[in-house]
Amino acid sequence: MNNNKFFFSLSKADKKARCGVISTPRGEIRTPAFMPVGTAATVKAMLPESVSATGADILLGNTYHLMLRPTAERISNLGGLHKFMNWRKPILTDSGGFQVMSLAELRKLTEEGVTFKSHIDGSQHILSPERSMEIQKMLGSDIVMCFDECPALPSSHERISDSMQLSMRWAQRSRDAFGDRPGHALFGIQQGGLEQDLRAKSAEILRSIEFDGYALGGLAVGEGQEEMFRVLDFAPDMLPIDKPRYLMGVGKPTDIVGAVKRGVDMMDCVLPSRSGRTGQAFTHRGVVNIKNSRHQNDPRPLDFDCQCPACGNYSRAYLHHVFKAQEIISSMLLTWHNLHYYQQLMAKIRQAIENQKFEEFEAEFYKNLSLGDLEPI
Repeated sequence: MNNNKFFFSLSKADKKARCGVISTPRGEIRTPAFMPVGTAATVKAMLPESVSATGADILLGNTYHLMLRPTAERISNLGGLHKFMNWRKPILTDSGGFQVMSLAELRKLTEEGVTFKSHIDGSQHILSPERSMEIQKMLGSDIVMCFDECPALPSSHERISDSMQLSMRWAQRSRDAFGDRPGHALFGIQQGGLEQDLRAKSAEILRSIEFDGYALGGLAVGEGQEEMFRVLDFAPDMLPIDKPRYLMGVGKPTDIVGAVKRGVDMMDCVLPSRSGRTGQAFTHRGVVNIKNSRHQNDPRPLDFDCQCPACGNYSRAYLHHVFKAQEIISSMLLTWHNLHYYQQLMAKIRQAIENQKFEEFEAEFYKNLSLGDLEPI
């Protein structure tokens, strides 16, 4: 690995499914990769070393939340986000655009950027492409995302077009503000909603600006899996073949398998950790709702095919008990299990692509899901 550069190398492809390695000064990211989400400089209910032990090569941090609390300036003064949260591997930070549009109160959108009030204390802030780049630099992000607007779906073709063109102007400003930072990468974000012509125009503009990687934005925002896959049938092909492709905010295990099949290299989602906190566990036979009374006398593990601490050391009966008792260990064990499941899924996907057996893997994956959970004892 080159110690001071960011670069992407593809090792194998099985039809559109690809596997490779993203090399960064802080370590290698095996692709296809799933990034656990550490919104506020923590993956909820997990120690950083525990997240690393699941097989994660990279985490996602959240610009919007960190700029408001504890502030990017404070994190920078304390040595940067990696040191602050005790994570030694790469970190990707989103631009803050999605959260500003969806979470911020009393926001005002202009060509310059977005003025908004904090959901925490009502203080007023301005987020622009330049400010987003400044914040992500202070955090020390290895992979920085362009500042963009992500309109809600459904929206009219005209609304999506106007939004896409604004995001492309912001992409150029993000590129200019990012500057030359060896070892750090800037990803452009394709927009265009569900419209093929707008996706093509967005990709054309992004390619002309030139980025280190390219994200597919504006999906996984409520359009449903069928529509998302329809867009993924053409959208990744519009992006450079020799750069990483990142599908933002995805998703369920079936979303991941379907996205990889269509040429996606990177994904992130809060689902494994959020589900763990609400009593849902992902297994190779589908989702287990540990809150259900059917588990209260069950001595079996969540998943016989899993080697995580929850499955290796605790029964379904115990996990049911601590969830019902609202014990903190419930969130810890179920989150650890879910993150382990996701990373094992990615490892199996990478191996299948390397062996040119992705179709066989996919068939087995869906066959196991069709079996459903174990019969109650």
